[in-house]
Amino acid sequence: MVAAKLNVKMNQPCISQSSHVKRLAQTIRATKSPLLSFYHTPSTKFITSPTSPHTLRRNSTVKVNAGGDTFVGSVIGTGMRFGIVVARFNDLVTKLLLEGALESFQRHGVGTDDIDVAWVPGSFELPLVSKAMAKSGKYDGVICIGAVVRGATTHYEAVVNGATGGILNATTDSGVPVVFGVLTCDTMEQALDRAGGKVGNKGGEAAVTAVEMGSLMRSMRAAGKAAPPW
Repeated sequence: MVAAKLNVKMNQPCISQSSHVKRLAQTIRATKSPLLSFYHTPSTKFITSPTSPHTLRRNSTVKVNAGGDTFVGSVIGTGMRFGIVVARFNDLVTKLLLEGALESFQRHGVGTDDIDVAWVPGSFELPLVSKAMAKSGKYDGVICIGAVVRGATTHYEAVVNGATGGILNATTDSGVPVVFGVLTCDTMEQALDRAGGKVGNKGGEAAVTAVEMGSLMRSMRAAGKAAPPW
């Protein structure tokens, strides 16, 4: 009995390891089995929990809804008042920016009698007057318009840094939107391109920003969700 079993095993054909591998590969290719690319293609399936990073990336279209109120400013400025502070230095540019701002205000419903304009010597003086106008309580927003063109000295950096920080302080210290409409350019050509040239008119863009921010603060304060001007 034992001998018979041994004879059966000994009489079985012997298949070498290399032959077996070749035959397996031929079978896989013939059947176009996905096994052939299983170890060469990165898996795109994730076993994840609902809050895992993989799931969040995959479900990028999930909507997030606020539980409370949502406030969005309007670009209709009817009944609102605005102040504009303009630097006289480089007035070839700032006059064009002012024109763009006035036209934009009128297109968005702001009356001409509801816009006051103050001229200052240069961009460095913009923060003082804009802050005074913002704290007067008579305006929904203030625009600062100026043009600083880089020269051969470090005067450019001093003026730009002073104007930028001062205008930011004017809005945070008053609670009234004070919009930065100062061009900081390397050449006069760049400035003119942004004052009604091929890049548009940044004065007009500043006016739209002022209307939207003024409207936003009005609606939030009316709902008791923002502090009054301080």
